Amino acid sequence: MSNIAGSRSALNWVVHLSVLGLVLLWLFPTVGLFVSSFRTADQISTSGWWKALTPSEQNLTLRATDPGNVEQLEEGGRWFISGNLFDEGVDASVSVWGVSSRDIAAFTPGDTADLGDGEVITVEANGDYVWSGAVKLEGRGQRVFATATTPPEFTFGNYRTVLFSKSTTDSMAKAFFNTLTVTIPATIIPIVIAAFAAYALAWMNFPGRAILIAIIVGLLVVPLQLALIPLLRLHLGIGIGKGYLGVWLAHTGFGLPLAIYLLRNYMVGLPRDIIENAKVDGATDFQIFTKIILPLSFPALASFAIFQFLWTWNDLLVAKVFLIDATGETTVMTNQIVELLGTRGGNWEILATAAFVSIAVPLAVFFAMQKYLVRGLLAGSVK
Repeated sequence: MSNIAGSRSALNWVVHLSVLGLVLLWLFPTVGLFVSSFRTADQISTSGWWKALTPSEQNLTLRATDPGNVEQLEEGGRWFISGNLFDEGVDASVSVWGVSSRDIAAFTPGDTADLGDGEVITVEANGDYVWSGAVKLEGRGQRVFATATTPPEFTFGNYRTVLFSKSTTDSMAKAFFNTLTVTIPATIIPIVIAAFAAYALAWMNFPGRAILIAIIVGLLVVPLQLALIPLLRLHLGIGIGKGYLGVWLAHTGFGLPLAIYLLRNYMVGLPRDIIENAKVDGATDFQIFTKIILPLSFPALASFAIFQFLWTWNDLLVAKVFLIDATGETTVMTNQIVELLGTRGGNWEILATAAFVSIAVPLAVFFAMQKYLVRGLLAGSVK
């Protein structure tokens, strides 16, 4: 029955389920990052992004209005201050509250807490409070620790901070253009070199070709971390130092083995008759390469261009070693996002927003060239 026409084999189901799993594996973090970029720091710290549309319970530290900033009412020999603990426009509900951080659930809404010295305070579920004393109230407003349920809240404040705040706008804009300055040449240079090398390894006969192919395959499994310090010492020794030229050469060197491997595998699969007929007609290797091989290899070139662009755009390690210096003038997006976290690393809402801003360009590149990537995959450019 498994061989009946129109039925799906078990292998097909495994392939489809695997693809679905990979899509979900990529989609869930991206959606979570997007949702978190619109949430406040308090909401991110108290609940996951998947609960963004449901009310969340938070432990809040609130404070009554300072006595010096509000008119006090005297009635029956006591002085009264009333108001609401929440900011204007905040719709929250207090479940329990207290006046000490060691016991934040000492009272329920409507209870009255004795503050000593003749002072008492009453807090309602909606945040309304009445604070009174036997004498005129002075000093700062009374602190109240409350567990409150707040409705879902979304804000563009994170994006305003990242994109338009005076403290970050210049840095983010500078980091954006620095990243473009690194990424575009670091994508084009290895593609040009790898295309020539792949053609030579695929269609030109010369001694040692098999050995070169074996060396390239071996370089694919060498961790780039092993070459960082020796390569930096080489750059410093020959006078390149830290800068754009150094990071371009580093990205080129690290990307060439994969580029040559992918492009050679694609070019080997091109029809041999076309190449032989061109040689019979008197075409040189350079003419064959530019007029025949390159146009036919465009899907493979686009596939590697996507991979290389995404890697260099999201890179931090290579940029740290070969580009970024103490002045900060050559910082890139990934490093700027790290700095936005703050000294304590607690600004998660800023991190989510900056990260989503950073992936906007790679996403645009991917979707713009995805049809070429699919053609390259189907044609065998990626093994």
